[in-house]
Amino acid sequence: MPNLLIVGTDTDVGKTVVTTALVAYWQTYRSPNTLALMKLLQTGTGDGELYRELFELSQPPETLVPLQFKTPVAPPIAADREGRAIDLGKVWQTYQILVQNYPFVLIEALGGLGSPVTHELTVADIASQWHLNAVLVVPVKLGAIAQTVANVALARQVKLNLKGIILNCSQPITEEQLSDWTPIDLIQSLTHLPILGTVPYLPNPKDKNKLVQIASNLNIEKIFSL
Repeated sequence: MPNLLIVGTDTDVGKTVVTTALVAYWQTYRSPNTLALMKLLQTGTGDGELYRELFELSQPPETLVPLQFKTPVAPPIAADREGRAIDLGKVWQTYQILVQNYPFVLIEALGGLGSPVTHELTVADIASQWHLNAVLVVPVKLGAIAQTVANVALARQVKLNLKGIILNCSQPITEEQLSDWTPIDLIQSLTHLPILGTVPYLPNPKDKNKLVQIASNLNIEKIFSL
């Protein structure tokens, strides 16, 4: 079954913008009931609540965020503070239910590829063990090249299938800053991965029409392909 994990180089790099743009595009141009959406795991509030506000989804509501902690810190720390265990079995079972009932499953990761999910496993480890296809979201900022190279190296170390890279502008930038901070030819040369597009700064992340437009300007066929 087709599936896709939206991962990032760090927290707050634009994973949610890319995820919601892809869902908005799918619901506009493809059959809305053929895509399922899931947050791998959430601490604090944010993504799951935004999903529910933006989209009408046919999947059971509890499958959007199968595991959530109140404390907005790394999952193992949140779990320790709340006296709870991180039940990855529940997350895996939820994912399997979605895979069995929907032609396409889109998952948003948490933090960066190296972010801890448990005391032993990172996002990269989980994505690799679950044999997920992934797209890497990279913020357009100074230092992005090194972050990208390091995250791609981690992905290759755990044999995670990265389909490509999406650049995201989390703030207004100039064309010169874009070319200086995230030079496409250099990043592609260093990582041997394609740049699948650039997401411009989006002042209102709830503007569904703009989200659809953003996704339309990405290499959408490559992103949604097996």
